[in-house]
Amino acid sequence: PLIEVGPGKGVLTKDLNAHYHQFKAIEFDRDMVSILNEKLPDLDLIQNDFLKVPIDSLSQQELNIVGNFPYNISTEIIFKILENVDKVKSMVGMFQKEVAERICAGPKGRVNGIISIRTQAHYHAEKIFDIAPDAFSPPPKVQSSMIALRRKENYNIDCDVKTFSQVIRMAYGQRRKKMRNTLKSLVGDSDHPLLQKRPEELNVQEFIILTKIAESNKL
Repeated sequence: PLIEVGPGKGVLTKDLNAHYHQFKAIEFDRDMVSILNEKLPDLDLIQNDFLKVPIDSLSQQELNIVGNFPYNISTEIIFKILENVDKVKSMVGMFQKEVAERICAGPKGRVNGIISIRTQAHYHAEKIFDIAPDAFSPPPKVQSSMIALRRKENYNIDCDVKTFSQVIRMAYGQRRKKMRNTLKSLVGDSDHPLLQKRPEELNVQEFIILTKIAESNKL
């Protein structure tokens, strides 16, 4: 099944509805819903806030998500996808360029952060192309980018997800400090070499290693 989030006036929706047998759209704006109902009377349309819709209620099968997401909730949409990684197989969406670059950022750079590490633990993240403001009417004040997330074949990480999230959150909460200082309460007296590094120097696998150290310290 394919789910479109925020179809608006249905520019993309018309083609998606015609080509995909199992297709639904979720739109919060009542005015847009009225336009969609008139233009596409056969559309399986849900009027609701995507962030409040249980993913399990959309389908019993795995989902693919597409959308020109509202920029003010785009990161929340990503985190909702991460909370439902077992159900969401892929995502293609438009984001503000700076947010897209953070999601897709590689390790060892100043752009990466909580959202890039969390996302890339489970998905392959790729920026497809940039979109200039003059491609829209009216033009926004920001650059936009299309990105794609493809769930990894082995997407379940080898550690506790909640502890993993806690480690990342604490690390990037003070990103200029070494991990030894920010994670002291979690890792105890561990002298692992990774603790001498700063979060922006670490990749997903190295954060998993630190999470395992934290888990061992709890025992």
